[in-house]
Amino acid sequence: MRIAVTGSIATDHLMTFPGRFADQLVADQLHTVSLSFLVDNLDVRRGGVGANICFGMGQLGTGPILVGAAGSDFDEYRAWLDRHGVDTNSVRISEVLHTARFVCTTDADHNQIGSFYTGAMSEARQIELQSVAERVGGLDLVLIGADDPEAMLRHTEECKTRGIPFAADFSQQIARMSGDDIRTLLEGAKYLFSNEYEKGLIESKTGWSDAEILGKVDYRVTTLGSRGVRIERVGEDPIEVGCPEEDAKVDPTGVGDAFRAGFLSGLSWGVGHERAAQVGCMLATLVIETLGTQEYQLKRAHFMDRFTKAYGVDAADEVRAYLG
Repeated sequence: MRIAVTGSIATDHLMTFPGRFADQLVADQLHTVSLSFLVDNLDVRRGGVGANICFGMGQLGTGPILVGAAGSDFDEYRAWLDRHGVDTNSVRISEVLHTARFVCTTDADHNQIGSFYTGAMSEARQIELQSVAERVGGLDLVLIGADDPEAMLRHTEECKTRGIPFAADFSQQIARMSGDDIRTLLEGAKYLFSNEYEKGLIESKTGWSDAEILGKVDYRVTTLGSRGVRIERVGEDPIEVGCPEEDAKVDPTGVGDAFRAGFLSGLSWGVGHERAAQVGCMLATLVIETLGTQEYQLKRAHFMDRFTKAYGVDAADEVRAYLG
């Protein structure tokens, strides 16, 4: 099963200031702030939802196709993804813009000052999925993740026009999208992904009820935080899958992306939705135990030991056949 993932590609530049921002602010001069903070460290991390999801799928050996836009500074990041089993040949490289970048400084009180540079991500709207499909011999599913909003709309319309099954996954872009855009993006989707909060926001912005939305997609997949995930379809009993026990809760960033990577990998293998959700929850647990969205290691024996403990021998035997 050939799965393409469209979505953002970005790097995060995270810095720590040992003092307090509040101590540097003058109350009657806030209209003319000019400050520079000497930071103690710089942590550069690979990110972007499209790249995060593909990294996880690559770790599971399912050969995902990353579709997105980056800058000429993408070479090192591309090499990293290539080494981890991701097909990056459909990434558009901008001739004038850098890869999207989030720059953030955190002070001793955990207050943050950050900026997000969209950069090359704005060129994702120029990518045609048909050319991707022709290169790889067809697409069985396209996940349309958070990206340039115009790109998300274009990719969705192209999937509908060409009859390519797609999964709608707006995540961070829900806040800036109109109800009309969200209705366009989800109607006719094979899968609709969201967390519980986003689920309510989708219903509020579209004006559609839970039942109405469920009637417009094949499956609704809602992540429930520490309670796992729920998968719903009209006329069927919901499937609910819990999370494996965590060794530690280090960093929640990228956990949702990891779930999607595991779930999509399960679909690629051809296992049922319950089993695919279990793989997703196991991969998400590895990510929450690690600092950084692509810093975890998937060691097969360790993965299967924990998977067996969480979901039983029969489930593990089925998954092991695909992991090797």
